Amino acid sequence: MKITVLGLWHLGSVTAACCAKHFNVVGLDFNAANIAKLNSGQAPLLEPGLNELITSGLAAKKLLFSTDPKIACADADVLWLTYDTPVNENDESDVDLVLNNLHKALPHLTAGALILISAQLPVGTCAKLEKEFPQFYFACSPENLRLGKAIEAFEKAERAVVGIRTDAKKALLEELFKPFAAQTIFMRTESAEMVKHALNSFLALSITFINEIARLCELTGADAKEVSIGLKSEARIGPKAYLGPGGPFAGGTLARDVVTLTKLAKTNGEKISVIPAIKESNDLHSGWVFRRLKSRLGDLRGKKIAVLGLTYTTNTDTLRRSAAVELCRQLFAAGAKVSAFDPVVRTLPSELGSISLAADVSQALAGAEAVAVCTEWPLFRRADWAKIVPQMCQPVFVDANRFLEKELKSLPAVEHLSVGRA
Repeated sequence: MKITVLGLWHLGSVTAACCAKHFNVVGLDFNAANIAKLNSGQAPLLEPGLNELITSGLAAKKLLFSTDPKIACADADVLWLTYDTPVNENDESDVDLVLNNLHKALPHLTAGALILISAQLPVGTCAKLEKEFPQFYFACSPENLRLGKAIEAFEKAERAVVGIRTDAKKALLEELFKPFAAQTIFMRTESAEMVKHALNSFLALSITFINEIARLCELTGADAKEVSIGLKSEARIGPKAYLGPGGPFAGGTLARDVVTLTKLAKTNGEKISVIPAIKESNDLHSGWVFRRLKSRLGDLRGKKIAVLGLTYTTNTDTLRRSAAVELCRQLFAAGAKVSAFDPVVRTLPSELGSISLAADVSQALAGAEAVAVCTEWPLFRRADWAKIVPQMCQPVFVDANRFLEKELKSLPAVEHLSVGRA
């Protein structure tokens, strides 16, 4: 089987590298600089193990990258669309960018080829493409990308959800997913497209629900972490539920599907209440750290605040839509002096030029009146807190997820503020 993977950022790079262990793969992207980097064995962003996997595929001649759709699509059995669909500041998807690039590739495919869509596109996309390009088969398999754990998530998936209109390509899809998923669940294309919207929205709902409960816990003396344990012990909820009180969901991925469903309802004149409220609740909760700092320190003007962690999540160098970056903007606007440290961030974007980037944890916290713990890098737990804390003006830690609870518990005078605890 020959697979063409179109769109080579996070999702596409992982998909191409993992598939090359079992199939012949050509990665296609129209960004020449990105392709040059990939052909040298370098992924376009940080993901543990990805560079090694790409290098292995290149060495085995099972993987190559190209900007030429004629070369990439020649004799391909499957064109796998894997763009990380861009999201604007309103969490709306840039669908046109993805589909315009797909249109560049389709003329170079053999009639009867299968186009498998994993890029996040609105429900109904496959149906529109089927009408526009009847010479091809279209299927949808919602992506399962998990930043920092992307290879494991791809190669050891519990299941693959696949939507397709006909039985003609089911055997091909079963062969494709067999090395990676314990089972393949087939359904109609619209259902598979909706699965991704609904799954992300449900996860987002779970996060916003427990964070609202947590804020009520702060007012009543209850502990949201204990409440979460009680909820997950209920068989109808279960231990894997997204019910950990802490920070808001960020990055745009979950919000994109909440917005997509909200717009879908509005376009079709269907009144819904729960789904639109998810984003409203999360937007409110996203200010929790800033509000807690203000309630504890009062006027922030001229006060040094340390921020630990800047990336969207651990094991990635992605800053876009990071909750930590947004906090830095809020602190700067309030007149605070911000000193930040992140182990993988070497330079800051121009709009954050006023933020001081420290060389290590100790330098970031020296003279600080409070510290906000944002991205939960393991090395923060290994810091010598007994030596670092005395260098602060005030040992106030705003740690939404209680990441450093054990490390700080035995230190005298440390004030440890977390979501869901009075």
